[in-house]
Order: sequence, then C-alpha cells, then structure tokens
Amino acid sequence: MKELHIGLRAKECVSVNDTNTAKSLGSGMLDVFATPAMIALMEKAAAASVESCLDDEQGTVGVKVNIEHISATPIGMNVTAESDLIEIKEKKLVFNVTAYDDKGIIGKGLHERVIINNIRFMERTYQKI
Repeated sequence: MKELHIGLRAKECVSVNDTNTAKSLGSGMLDVFATPAMIALMEKAAAASVESCLDDEQGTVGVKVNIEHISATPIGMNVTAESDLIEIKEKKLVFNVTAYDDKGIIGKGLHERVIINNIRFMERTYQKI
C-alpha cells in the first residue's frame, strides 16, 4: 500500500435530474435531490480520495455515515461533494464530507470507510448464499 495521509481530498459532481430525486429513489415524494443520492456522492468522493494509495487488490467500503441534509436542491442544479481524510486508525478511515449546490452548502457530516481485500471481502459475502 502506498502512503495514506491525513488531508487527502477529492470532489465529485452530479447534476440533479429525475433519476436522483427523493421521489424517484423512494426517500420522499418531492422532485428535489435525494438524501441517499447526496450521501452516495459523498461516499464516492471519499473513496476516490484514497483510491490511488491502495494496492491493486484493495478497496474501501463505507461502514458509517453521520450526515445532516440541511438544504433542498431542485432539478437542474449541480451538486458537488467534497471529502477530506481527517483520521486514519489502522484500516479505518474517517472523512469530513460536505455537499454544495449552486447556491451554497446543502449537507455535511462524517463518513467512515474501511480498507478491505476485495477478493476476501467478496468470498465472505458470497458465503452467505
């Protein structure tokens, strides 16, 4: 594994459309950016920030989110999620995550990921069936 260090950052962006609204994802009845879509974008940014530091057989999986969705975003606006690696404890990674639309902050919180061996992880997963 390459050097993981505090301060690794990444951004991911998406346009709000009828596929990522609360109404389409079933998390509400309105055509606004869905909380699950915002969290997924935050997770994508966090995963991307450390991807280049992992060995080929490694990956990360999200294990915890503590997110506040503080402002609605209508269809047609863009949303950007930013992640900042703030803690490394063995295989656990903690990120400060924030999401913005064209008018300002829409969400913030903490997200935890764990470094895994992809093959072993999938083997254990498929042992369930």
